[in-house]
Amino acid sequence: MTRPPGDAEFAEFASARWAALYRTAYLLVHDHALAEDLVQTALVKTYVSWPKLRVADAAEAYTRKILVNTALSWFRRKSWQKEHATAELPDRGTRDADPEDRRWLVDEVAGLPPRQRAVVVLRYLEDLSVAETARILGISEGTVKSQCSDALKRLRTTLGPEIVPAGGTHD
Repeated sequence: MTRPPGDAEFAEFASARWAALYRTAYLLVHDHALAEDLVQTALVKTYVSWPKLRVADAAEAYTRKILVNTALSWFRRKSWQKEHATAELPDRGTRDADPEDRRWLVDEVAGLPPRQRAVVVLRYLEDLSVAETARILGISEGTVKSQCSDALKRLRTTLGPEIVPAGGTHD
């Protein structure tokens, strides 16, 4: 699927991918304004490289990789300055099957360390394979698996085994 570079094609690409990129960014940073900034940064960097990207799938993978790497860089710079210790744990809400009522799950994923969060978002929420996740994050498949395992153990501790069952794979 070869295409000549062009502003109209980039605008079409950016428009078509905005929602998915924003969803990934928000799940990574749990902040609407920052998620928009990350998507804009990723799209600006993609636009600069647009003439070199010959295949639409390459453009999407390239943009997603920039997005995740920019989010991880933000976490390294900002650390966890917004977190505050509390005497009580927040209410996790109900555990209905309705996706609108799953905000508590997003909150728990947001509490994971940045690398584990990136792996969980890409593997389980974006439904990418181990190989695709490893390629986007620039890490080995073994690291993806270990980060996933550590994240799921952590989520299992806070959410309970009925929400995050032990065992099984997601490939």
